[in-house]
Amino acid sequence: MSRAGLRIGIDLGGTKIAAYALDDADRTITVLRQPTPRFDYDATLKAIAEMVAAIEAQTGSRGSIGVGMPGSLSPKTGRVRNANSIWLNDKPFGADLQKLLGREIRFANDANCFALSEARDGAGQGCRCVFAVILGTGCGAGLVIDGKLLEGRHGIAGEWGHTPLPWAEPPEYPGPDCWCGRKGCVETWLSGPGFAADYARTSGRALRTQEIIQAARQGELAALKTLERYCDRLARALAMVIDIVDPDVIVLGGGLSDVAEIYDLTPPRISRHIFSDYADVIIRPPRHGADSGGRGAARLWDD
Repeated sequence: MSRAGLRIGIDLGGTKIAAYALDDADRTITVLRQPTPRFDYDATLKAIAEMVAAIEAQTGSRGSIGVGMPGSLSPKTGRVRNANSIWLNDKPFGADLQKLLGREIRFANDANCFALSEARDGAGQGCRCVFAVILGTGCGAGLVIDGKLLEGRHGIAGEWGHTPLPWAEPPEYPGPDCWCGRKGCVETWLSGPGFAADYARTSGRALRTQEIIQAARQGELAALKTLERYCDRLARALAMVIDIVDPDVIVLGGGLSDVAEIYDLTPPRISRHIFSDYADVIIRPPRHGADSGGRGAARLWDD
Protein backbone atom coordinates (compact mmCIF):
# COMPACT_ATOMS: atom_id res chain seq x y z
CA MET A 1 0.00 0.00 0.00
CA SER A 2 3.05 2.28 -0.07
CA ARG A 3 3.64 5.14 -2.43
CA ALA A 4 7.07 5.06 -4.07
CA GLY A 5 9.57 7.76 -3.21
CA LEU A 6 10.26 10.04 -0.28
CA ARG A 7 7.35 10.75 2.07
CA ILE A 8 7.65 13.49 4.68
CA GLY A 9 5.44 13.48 7.77
CA ILE A 10 5.06 16.49 10.06
CA ASP A 11 3.89 15.91 13.63
CA LEU A 12 2.79 19.37 14.74
CA GLY A 13 2.47 19.44 18.51
CA GLY A 14 1.81 22.16 21.01
CA THR A 15 5.39 22.17 22.30
CA LYS A 16 7.42 20.57 19.51
CA ILE A 17 7.38 19.88 15.78
CA ALA A 18 8.85 16.62 14.51
CA ALA A 19 9.50 15.90 10.85
CA TYR A 20 9.95 12.34 9.59
CA ALA A 21 11.19 11.09 6.25
CA LEU A 22 10.10 7.60 5.12
CA ASP A 23 11.52 5.76 2.13
CA ASP A 24 9.49 3.49 -0.15
CA ALA A 25 10.10 0.54 2.21
CA ASP A 26 8.51 2.50 5.09
CA ARG A 27 11.84 2.91 6.87
CA THR A 28 12.40 6.12 8.81
CA ILE A 29 15.53 7.63 7.29
CA THR A 30 15.57 11.09 8.89
CA VAL A 31 13.95 12.72 11.93
CA LEU A 32 14.20 16.42 12.78
CA ARG A 33 12.75 18.08 15.88
CA GLN A 34 12.42 21.63 17.10
CA PRO A 35 10.30 23.60 19.59
CA THR A 36 6.96 24.84 18.31
CA PRO A 37 6.80 28.65 18.00
CA ARG A 38 3.91 28.89 20.42
CA PHE A 39 1.25 31.54 19.80
CA ASP A 40 2.95 32.59 16.55
CA TYR A 41 1.03 31.39 13.50
CA ASP A 42 3.40 32.74 10.85
CA ALA A 43 6.45 31.37 12.66
CA THR A 44 4.78 27.96 12.85
CA LEU A 45 4.29 27.91 9.08
CA LYS A 46 7.88 29.03 8.55
CA ALA A 47 9.27 26.38 10.90
CA ILE A 48 7.48 23.58 9.04
CA ALA A 49 8.68 24.88 5.67
CA GLU A 50 12.26 25.07 6.90
CA MET A 51 12.13 21.50 8.25
CA VAL A 52 10.80 20.21 4.93
CA ALA A 53 13.56 22.05 3.09
CA ALA A 54 16.18 20.59 5.44
CA ILE A 55 14.94 17.03 4.90
CA GLU A 56 14.86 17.45 1.14
CA ALA A 57 18.38 18.89 1.20
CA GLN A 58 19.62 15.94 3.26
CA THR A 59 17.97 13.31 1.07
CA GLY A 60 18.41 15.03 -2.27
CA SER A 61 14.75 14.29 -3.09
CA ARG A 62 11.48 16.18 -3.28
CA GLY A 63 8.89 14.39 -1.19
CA SER A 64 5.19 14.23 -0.63
CA ILE A 65 4.09 15.94 2.60
CA GLY A 66 1.54 14.91 5.19
CA VAL A 67 0.77 16.88 8.34
CA GLY A 68 -0.64 15.56 11.59
CA MET A 69 -2.09 18.46 13.53
CA PRO A 70 -4.08 19.31 16.64
CA GLY A 71 -7.74 19.76 15.78
CA SER A 72 -8.63 19.48 12.11
CA LEU A 73 -9.41 21.42 8.96
CA SER A 74 -13.12 22.00 8.56
CA PRO A 75 -14.38 20.41 5.33
CA LYS A 76 -16.77 23.37 5.06
CA THR A 77 -14.43 26.34 5.58
CA GLY A 78 -10.93 24.89 5.26
CA ARG A 79 -10.01 26.59 8.51
CA VAL A 80 -8.62 25.00 11.67
CA ARG A 81 -11.08 24.10 14.40
CA ASN A 82 -10.86 22.49 17.84
CA ALA A 83 -7.07 22.80 18.16
CA ASN A 84 -5.63 23.10 21.66
CA SER A 85 -2.81 24.99 19.92
CA ILE A 86 -5.20 27.91 19.92
CA TRP A 87 -3.10 30.16 17.65
CA LEU A 88 -4.05 27.84 14.76
CA ASN A 89 -7.80 28.07 15.27
CA ASP A 90 -9.84 29.74 12.52
CA LYS A 91 -6.71 30.09 10.36
CA PRO A 92 -6.52 28.81 6.73
CA PHE A 93 -3.58 26.65 7.78
CA GLY A 94 -3.90 24.15 4.95
CA ALA A 95 -4.09 26.74 2.18
CA ASP A 96 -1.31 28.82 3.70
CA LEU A 97 1.11 25.93 4.08
CA GLN A 98 0.42 24.61 0.58
CA LYS A 99 1.06 28.07 -0.86
CA LEU A 100 4.30 28.39 1.12
CA LEU A 101 5.60 24.99 0.02
CA GLY A 102 4.23 25.12 -3.50
CA ARG A 103 2.57 21.71 -3.55
CA GLU A 104 -0.44 19.71 -2.42
CA ILE A 105 -0.31 18.60 1.20
CA ARG A 106 -2.50 16.11 3.03
CA PHE A 107 -3.69 16.91 6.56
CA ALA A 108 -5.23 14.85 9.35
CA ASN A 109 -5.80 15.10 13.07
CA ASP A 110 -2.79 13.88 15.04
CA ALA A 111 -4.75 11.00 16.61
CA ASN A 112 -5.80 9.86 13.15
CA CYS A 113 -2.15 9.82 12.07
CA PHE A 114 -1.28 7.76 15.14
CA ALA A 115 -4.06 5.31 14.25
CA LEU A 116 -2.96 5.04 10.64
CA SER A 117 0.64 4.30 11.61
CA GLU A 118 -0.28 1.64 14.14
CA ALA A 119 -2.81 0.03 11.79
CA ARG A 120 -0.46 -0.14 8.82
CA ASP A 121 2.73 -1.51 10.37
CA GLY A 122 2.30 -1.15 14.12
CA ALA A 123 0.45 -2.89 16.91
CA GLY A 124 -2.66 -3.23 14.73
CA GLN A 125 -0.91 -4.62 11.66
CA GLY A 126 -2.93 -7.36 10.00
CA CYS A 127 -6.18 -6.34 11.73
CA ARG A 128 -9.12 -5.19 9.65
CA CYS A 129 -10.54 -2.71 12.19
CA VAL A 130 -8.22 -0.74 14.49
CA PHE A 131 -9.32 1.81 17.08
CA ALA A 132 -6.34 3.80 18.35
CA VAL A 133 -6.52 6.08 21.37
CA ILE A 134 -4.19 8.78 22.66
CA LEU A 135 -4.21 9.11 26.45
CA GLY A 136 -2.02 12.14 26.99
CA THR A 137 -2.50 15.83 27.66
CA GLY A 138 -5.83 15.33 25.92
CA CYS A 139 -7.73 12.33 24.61
CA GLY A 140 -8.05 11.69 20.90
CA ALA A 141 -8.73 8.63 18.81
CA GLY A 142 -8.75 7.41 15.24
CA LEU A 143 -10.45 4.57 13.41
CA VAL A 144 -8.83 2.67 10.55
CA ILE A 145 -10.79 0.10 8.55
CA ASP A 146 -9.14 -2.03 5.88
CA GLY A 147 -6.05 0.17 6.11
CA LYS A 148 -7.92 3.43 5.47
CA LEU A 149 -8.79 6.23 7.85
CA LEU A 150 -12.46 6.81 8.55
CA GLU A 151 -12.89 10.57 8.86
CA GLY A 152 -16.64 10.90 8.46
CA ARG A 153 -19.06 13.39 6.90
CA HIS A 154 -17.97 16.24 9.18
CA GLY A 155 -14.35 15.14 9.47
CA ILE A 156 -14.72 14.39 13.19
CA ALA A 157 -14.73 10.57 13.32
CA GLY A 158 -12.75 9.45 16.33
CA GLU A 159 -13.43 12.50 18.52
CA TRP A 160 -13.98 10.07 21.37
CA GLY A 161 -12.48 12.40 23.96
CA HIS A 162 -15.41 14.79 23.64
CA THR A 163 -18.19 12.30 24.20
CA PRO A 164 -19.70 11.90 27.68
CA LEU A 165 -18.29 9.33 30.08
CA PRO A 166 -20.72 6.37 29.72
CA TRP A 167 -22.68 4.93 32.64
CA ALA A 168 -21.69 7.84 34.87
CA GLU A 169 -22.06 7.18 38.58
CA PRO A 170 -23.56 9.85 40.89
CA PRO A 171 -20.18 11.31 41.99
CA GLU A 172 -19.18 11.58 38.31
CA TYR A 173 -22.17 13.62 37.19
CA PRO A 174 -22.16 16.21 35.68
CA GLY A 175 -18.37 15.93 35.72
CA PRO A 176 -15.47 18.38 35.44
CA ASP A 177 -15.57 21.34 33.08
CA CYS A 178 -14.01 20.62 29.68
CA TRP A 179 -12.26 23.23 27.54
CA CYS A 180 -14.78 22.45 24.76
CA GLY A 181 -17.52 24.08 26.85
CA ARG A 182 -19.21 20.93 28.08
CA LYS A 183 -18.91 18.92 31.29
CA GLY A 184 -17.83 15.37 31.96
CA CYS A 185 -16.20 14.63 28.61
CA VAL A 186 -14.11 11.48 28.47
CA GLU A 187 -11.03 13.72 28.18
CA THR A 188 -11.68 15.28 31.60
CA TRP A 189 -11.38 11.81 33.17
CA LEU A 190 -8.92 9.89 31.02
CA SER A 191 -6.29 12.45 30.01
CA GLY A 192 -3.12 12.76 32.08
CA PRO A 193 -4.39 15.97 33.71
CA GLY A 194 -7.74 14.26 34.33
CA PHE A 195 -6.01 11.35 36.08
CA ALA A 196 -3.99 13.73 38.27
CA ALA A 197 -7.06 15.84 39.06
CA ASP A 198 -8.98 12.76 40.21
CA TYR A 199 -6.17 11.87 42.60
CA ALA A 200 -6.03 15.43 43.94
CA ARG A 201 -9.80 15.53 44.54
CA THR A 202 -9.80 12.29 46.52
CA SER A 203 -6.46 12.49 48.33
CA GLY A 204 -6.06 16.21 48.89
CA ARG A 205 -2.55 16.02 47.41
CA ALA A 206 -1.30 17.28 44.06
CA LEU A 207 1.05 14.86 42.29
CA ARG A 208 2.05 14.39 38.69
CA THR A 209 0.81 11.36 36.78
CA GLN A 210 4.04 9.36 37.04
CA GLU A 211 4.31 10.15 40.76
CA ILE A 212 0.81 8.76 41.28
CA ILE A 213 1.69 5.59 39.38
CA GLN A 214 4.82 5.15 41.49
CA ALA A 215 2.79 5.68 44.66
CA ALA A 216 0.32 3.02 43.51
CA ARG A 217 3.16 0.58 42.89
CA GLN A 218 4.41 1.26 46.39
CA GLY A 219 0.98 0.39 47.79
CA GLU A 220 -0.46 3.81 48.61
CA LEU A 221 -4.20 3.25 48.93
CA ALA A 222 -5.33 6.60 47.44
CA ALA A 223 -3.11 6.08 44.39
CA LEU A 224 -4.26 2.47 43.95
CA LYS A 225 -7.90 3.56 44.10
CA THR A 226 -7.23 6.33 41.57
CA LEU A 227 -5.67 3.83 39.14
CA GLU A 228 -8.59 1.43 39.61
CA ARG A 229 -11.14 4.20 38.97
CA TYR A 230 -9.18 5.24 35.90
CA CYS A 231 -9.25 1.72 34.45
CA ASP A 232 -12.95 1.37 35.22
CA ARG A 233 -13.69 4.63 33.39
CA LEU A 234 -11.45 3.61 30.49
CA ALA A 235 -13.31 0.29 30.30
CA ARG A 236 -16.68 2.06 30.11
CA ALA A 237 -15.47 4.53 27.49
CA LEU A 238 -14.01 1.76 25.34
CA ALA A 239 -17.10 -0.42 25.77
CA MET A 240 -19.19 2.27 24.08
CA VAL A 241 -16.85 2.14 21.07
CA ILE A 242 -16.84 -1.66 21.03
CA ASP A 243 -20.65 -1.70 20.88
CA ILE A 244 -20.58 0.62 17.85
CA VAL A 245 -17.65 -0.59 15.72
CA ASP A 246 -16.39 -3.77 17.49
CA PRO A 247 -12.69 -3.27 16.60
CA ASP A 248 -10.31 -6.19 16.22
CA VAL A 249 -7.74 -4.39 18.37
CA ILE A 250 -7.50 -1.23 20.46
CA VAL A 251 -4.09 0.46 20.52
CA LEU A 252 -3.26 2.91 23.29
CA GLY A 253 -0.86 5.81 22.85
CA GLY A 254 0.18 8.88 24.80
CA GLY A 255 1.93 9.01 28.15
CA LEU A 256 -0.53 6.77 29.99
CA SER A 257 -0.06 3.99 27.43
CA ASP A 258 3.25 3.31 29.21
CA VAL A 259 1.45 2.24 32.39
CA ALA A 260 1.59 -1.56 32.27
CA GLU A 261 -1.16 -2.01 34.86
CA ILE A 262 -3.75 -0.54 32.48
CA TYR A 263 -3.47 -3.56 30.18
CA ASP A 264 -4.20 -5.93 33.07
CA LEU A 265 -6.88 -3.97 34.91
CA THR A 266 -8.98 -2.63 32.02
CA PRO A 267 -10.04 -5.66 29.86
CA PRO A 268 -11.80 -7.58 32.69
CA ARG A 269 -13.87 -4.49 33.45
CA ILE A 270 -15.17 -4.20 29.89
CA SER A 271 -17.21 -7.41 29.73
CA ARG A 272 -20.15 -6.24 31.85
CA HIS A 273 -20.64 -3.18 29.65
CA ILE A 274 -20.63 -4.63 26.12
CA PHE A 275 -23.63 -6.12 24.33
CA SER A 276 -22.10 -9.55 23.85
CA ASP A 277 -22.19 -12.96 25.50
CA TYR A 278 -18.39 -12.88 25.85
CA ALA A 279 -15.56 -10.36 25.86
CA ASP A 280 -12.44 -11.04 23.82
CA VAL A 281 -11.05 -7.51 23.83
CA ILE A 282 -7.46 -6.99 22.70
CA ILE A 283 -5.73 -3.84 24.00
CA ARG A 284 -2.12 -3.23 23.05
CA PRO A 285 0.57 -0.58 23.54
CA PRO A 286 1.88 1.10 20.38
CA ARG A 287 4.71 -0.42 18.37
CA HIS A 288 6.13 2.91 17.21
CA GLY A 289 5.43 4.91 20.36
CA ALA A 290 5.91 8.65 20.05
CA ASP A 291 7.05 8.24 16.44
CA SER A 292 3.66 7.01 15.27
CA GLY A 293 2.16 10.46 14.72
CA GLY A 294 4.85 11.57 12.28
CA ARG A 295 5.05 8.20 10.57
CA GLY A 296 1.27 8.23 10.13
CA ALA A 297 1.38 11.74 8.69
CA ALA A 298 3.91 10.60 6.09
CA ARG A 299 1.62 7.67 5.26
CA LEU A 300 -1.31 9.92 4.43
CA TRP A 301 0.03 9.59 0.87
CA ASP A 302 -0.13 5.79 0.87
CA ASP A 303 -2.70 4.63 -1.68
